[in-house]
Amino acid sequence: MAIITLTTDLGSKDFYQAALKGSILSILPTANIVDITHEVPSFNISYAAFVLKNVYHYFPKGTVHLIGIDSVFSENTKYVGLKFHDHYFVGADNGIFSLLFDGKPDEIVELNIMQDLKYLHFPLVDIFVKAAIHLAKGGKLKDIGLPTDGIEERMLLNPVIEKDMIRGSVIYIDTFCNVITNITKELFTKIQRNRDFTLFFRKSETITQLSWHYNEVPEGEKLCLFGISNHLEIAINKGKASGLLGLHLSDIVRIQFHP
Repeated sequence: MAIITLTTDLGSKDFYQAALKGSILSILPTANIVDITHEVPSFNISYAAFVLKNVYHYFPKGTVHLIGIDSVFSENTKYVGLKFHDHYFVGADNGIFSLLFDGKPDEIVELNIMQDLKYLHFPLVDIFVKAAIHLAKGGKLKDIGLPTDGIEERMLLNPVIEKDMIRGSVIYIDTFCNVITNITKELFTKIQRNRDFTLFFRKSETITQLSWHYNEVPEGEKLCLFGISNHLEIAINKGKASGLLGLHLSDIVRIQFHP
């Protein structure tokens, strides 16, 4: 079964998302279309990369992931198809793939599919759809593009490590208003070395203990834990941490480790 996932910033209000799905089904009626999200903030490739990075590996090998973020035509941006860990990806080479992959893609081509002029401002429903369907049907990357050496590089804001301290930032807020930082479990464990710690945020707010589950604290109480993304989260049991604690994207958090 051909599986095509969609990750876009098209939202649900307009007709764009439906046009994208209709374009796929008109060519491949048997396609299994899976929405990862269409609620990425406009043009926010780091947000989209975080979402897709945490979910694509749950899909079967051979799945095609169509990415529609900042994909409008630009003379400086090429459209590419890639293979990574037996998954295929189609999108604009605008830096998102350098944030999405932990290593070098197995294969990269610059797409050379001729664009229909009536879709000049909407390459998603033309070039990207044709490429995704070709791959979903078992086609080869080399048949829809020319090999290229690399991808556009984009750097994430990494945590700053100082003596006995990690300074990180908020990179994602989920539907439950849990606040996810750029501090990974591996980094935390490496610097912690089994020491006690204090997590500081919003000047006066602190947390001094890691939880395993959201319900380890009473309802309405704040906590921190490493969730499914393997990144440090700040949450409130059955509450909306982002709003109640006043935390937003790019806000700074600090972990102080004690002797």
